[in-house]
Amino acid sequence: MLHHPAIPLSNNDAERALRHWVIARRLSHGTRTAFHSRVFTLLASVRDTCRQRLRSPWTYLVKAITERRLGLPL
Repeated sequence: MLHHPAIPLSNNDAERALRHWVIARRLSHGTRTAFHSRVFTLLASVRDTCRQRLRSPWTYLVKAITERRLGLPL
């Protein structure tokens, strides 16, 4: 029995959201280190989250980096 009809039965939306990044990784032959892989995934996450919230990822990153340099928490 379906208790939450608003929740989709599949994860197609999540799969579609990742497709762009998988293709980019294939075209660029990935990263060479675990550190750079982590940076890539974090930036991809920031970009997609900002896009969903209709915000500029550049503005968010500038603010986050500036505040972090001032010693403020993220």
